[in-house]
Amino acid sequence: MTQMSGRAEPTGTEGSGSEGGARLKRRAVLAATGVALCGVPWIVARSQTQPLRIGATFDNSGVEKGIGQSLNQGAMAYFNAVNKAGGIHGRQIEVVTADDQFNPEKARDNALKFASDASVLALVHPQGTRQTAEIMKAVKNLPIIGPNTGTTALHKSGASNVFWVRTNYDLEVERLVRLADSLGLKRFALAYPNDPFGQAVLTSFRASLASRGIEAVGVASTPSTASLEVEAAAKQLAGMQAQVLIMSLAGTMPALHKAYRAAGGSAICLGLSVGGSAANIAQVAKSADKPIFSVIVPSPSAQKFELVRAYQRDMLASGFDGKSLVSMEGYVDARVLAEGLRRAGPKADRDSLIAGLESMTDFDLGGMRMRYGKGNREGNTYTDIVSVDEEGRLKS
Repeated sequence: MTQMSGRAEPTGTEGSGSEGGARLKRRAVLAATGVALCGVPWIVARSQTQPLRIGATFDNSGVEKGIGQSLNQGAMAYFNAVNKAGGIHGRQIEVVTADDQFNPEKARDNALKFASDASVLALVHPQGTRQTAEIMKAVKNLPIIGPNTGTTALHKSGASNVFWVRTNYDLEVERLVRLADSLGLKRFALAYPNDPFGQAVLTSFRASLASRGIEAVGVASTPSTASLEVEAAAKQLAGMQAQVLIMSLAGTMPALHKAYRAAGGSAICLGLSVGGSAANIAQVAKSADKPIFSVIVPSPSAQKFELVRAYQRDMLASGFDGKSLVSMEGYVDARVLAEGLRRAGPKADRDSLIAGLESMTDFDLGGMRMRYGKGNREGNTYTDIVSVDEEGRLKS
C-alpha cells in the first residue's frame, strides 16, 4: 500500500526551559495516577483534525490498469480540490491505495486490511465484478462507495454497507438496445468475456431482447475480461451477419473491435461504459468507424453540466489530462463519498458515514442526482449515449 498524502503532527515548545520541564513532570505524575489532564481538550481537538482516511484497491499494474488508473485519477482530482479548499470540517482527506492487479483474491485481501484498520472510514471504487463480489462477501463493516461494476445481482444483493454509484447493467444494456431498436435494427449479436462480468451482461442482453420479442443472431465469448485472445470470437461474430454488435468488454474492447473489422464484421458496434477509458477512446478514435458507448455519468466533454465543468477544472488542477468516462465515474464516486462525510459531521466514523449517505435522498451533483435512503443503495439511474469524434472526444 502507498499513502497518497501524509499527516502533519502538531508541534510546540511546551517542553522548553525549566518551567516547561516541571509541567511535563507534573503531567506524567497525574497521568500515572489516572487523574484527568488539563491537556485532554488538546487531545480531543487533535483527534478531530486527523485526516479522513479512505482506502482504494484497483488494478494499477495489470491488464486492466487503464481502467483502474482512470478511476483513481478522477477520484483524486476531486479529493485534491477538497483538500485545497480546506478539507471537510477542517480535516484533510487521505487516500491509501493498494494495487490488486485485477486479481479478485488480492482485492479481497486489500479490502480486509483496510477494514481491519479502524482509522480507514471507507473503501472507494473497487474495480471489477469478481473483485467486488469477493470484497462484498468478506467485508461487512466498512462502507463501500462506487464499485466499478453494474452486475445487477450484486446491486440487488441487499448489502447495507455498499452504496452503488454506477447504473446496473440491465439499465445500461437496455439503453443500447433501445437505441438500435429505434433505428429499426433487429439483428443483434453480443461479445462478452466468459466470467461473472460477461455472464451478467449476457443475462441483461437476453432480457432486453426478449422484452421486444427479438432473438439474438448469436453470441461469442472471450476467455475472460483480462484476456487479449479475441480473434476466435471476432471471426465467429463476423460470420453472424449482425446489424448491431454490443461489445461487453472493458480494457480489451479495442482489440476485439479491431479484430472484428479485420475479420469482415460490418455491424454497428456499441460499447458499455466500462470500455470508455482514456486509453480505449484514444485507440478507437483512430479507426474509420468508431463505436458508440452507453454512459452512466455525463460525457466528460458535456459542458452543459455543472458537474462536468467542475470535473474538467479539477482534473486540470491536479495535472491529469486523461479525461474519460471512467475517470468521470471515479470523480462522481469521490463527490458522493465526500458529501456523505460532510453529512457525517466533524466526528465522522463508519456508522455516521453510512447515515450521511442514506440521507442523500435527492442529491444534485450538478446534472445527475443520487437518490439513496433507508434500504435503497442504488442511487443512480442515469444513462445516455455518446459517440467518439476524430479527436477522441465524446459527444452526447
